[in-house]
Amino acid sequence: MANLVPMADRLVVKPLPKETTTASGIVLPNSGNEKPEEGEVVAVGPGRMKEDGSRATMDLKVGDKVIFKKYAPDEFEIDGEKVLVLSESDVLAKIA
Repeated sequence: MANLVPMADRLVVKPLPKETTTASGIVLPNSGNEKPEEGEVVAVGPGRMKEDGSRATMDLKVGDKVIFKKYAPDEFEIDGEKVLVLSESDVLAKIA
């Protein structure tokens, strides 16, 4: 994948595949039309600029797995791989 450098408080996220079978063995229908809601952070911007001219530090780092708002990210294909670009504020939680 090309070296992507997100700007300000943006993240580049690689979507994680969705589970197609529940824990009890029920096969879920193909939901290929829905955007993924989980992903792994592959690049992090430097942080947004604060009013005093300093940068806010990012809470996330490369390698973190996150859950994000369903319709927040912009989707791109880079070197044949799907990646999502979203703001740090669109991330709902980090998966521990």
